[in-house]
Amino acid sequence: MLEQRRVLIAIGGGIAAYKVCEVISTLFKTGCQVRVILTSKSQEFITSLTVSTLSRHPAYTDEIFWQASHSRPLHIELGEWAQVILLAPLTANTLAKLACGMADNLLTNTVLASNCPILLAPAMNTEMWKQISVQRNWRQLQNDPRYHSTGPGLGRLACDTNGRGRMSEPAAIVSAVNSLLYTTGKRDLQDKRILITAGGTQEYLDPVRYIGNPSTGRMGIALAIAAHHRGAKVCLIHAGVSNELLNSLPDVDHYFVTSAQDMSEEVLKQFENTDWLCMAAAVADVKPASYHQSKISKSELPENLPLVPVPDILKLVASRKKSQQTIIGFAAQSGHILTPAKEKLVLKQLDVIVANPIDLSGVGFASEHNQGIFLDKLGREKEIPFCSKIDLANCLFDFVQEFIELSI
Repeated sequence: MLEQRRVLIAIGGGIAAYKVCEVISTLFKTGCQVRVILTSKSQEFITSLTVSTLSRHPAYTDEIFWQASHSRPLHIELGEWAQVILLAPLTANTLAKLACGMADNLLTNTVLASNCPILLAPAMNTEMWKQISVQRNWRQLQNDPRYHSTGPGLGRLACDTNGRGRMSEPAAIVSAVNSLLYTTGKRDLQDKRILITAGGTQEYLDPVRYIGNPSTGRMGIALAIAAHHRGAKVCLIHAGVSNELLNSLPDVDHYFVTSAQDMSEEVLKQFENTDWLCMAAAVADVKPASYHQSKISKSELPENLPLVPVPDILKLVASRKKSQQTIIGFAAQSGHILTPAKEKLVLKQLDVIVANPIDLSGVGFASEHNQGIFLDKLGREKEIPFCSKIDLANCLFDFVQEFIELSI
């Protein structure tokens, strides 16, 4: 879905510039056309040769900009060419220029000559970030509908400070770029409160052993990211999700749970004030009949493990659903995926369900990609071919919005 998409990346003068190399490489590998602007200060951290090699295109610099050899002004051509502009790392200096509408280099001239969405990925020392003037400039850009942001995050900085100011990780930046390419910057979910579950629950037999599944939570994380990018207020309930994936999350409320019982309690607590519930987590169906406080020795393990059902979360929320609420389920299946999904749609009283295969190469558990079929209770079906999970998430939100409009 990202083939022939056009991303212009402007690299600022900060140590985090080296991280942008991974962003360039990843976007290029997904089929995007990538062009790179290097500010004069960024060239003290990263070279034109590096970014031109990764993007397969010569880098643009201020030196080139001020030459009179262009058939059309360079900033005009770049501004018209870009479908998304990424500024990373965004420095305090460039932030101030953008807030004031200045145009004194190729980067700032191009921003003013464009009308596409702009993604800001700031990076600076914690004390610099906290300054009243910097926060004033930041709020000013946040109020401009053209500007979107990722980060800055908390962590250890190059100056040995621990605090806010760390540039978002490349994976989070790439996800944000992909969302903007898909949505063209619209915030069509800004009046929605979306509750999302992610990951796989774990049902413990003793402190060491549990019944689980291979879910990593990638699909749920993608849903949370896409919803946040489109302006929704997001609450994520997750089980068994790695810190690496959680670090890619934007600033959303999220709660860690372990078992199906834990997840059920948290979902029911949050559901009352939710517009949409996306149940993307792989919740266990059964658990050991009893839990042992200490590890069972191997010799004492039972030959037949007694099991009991766990709470049916979808059944519980369906019984409490209000007319204005929408429930979206997922059916991860092997073999023929459509029939079980249709049965679950009716049995669980869902509005929409995603039938996705787990036995095809490159999709399913732990994969960065997915495919499947969307179904709703109106009888509509929409097949989604192989794509990134962030793209599938955005496609799903479009499908749900269409369902709601048709249901009115």
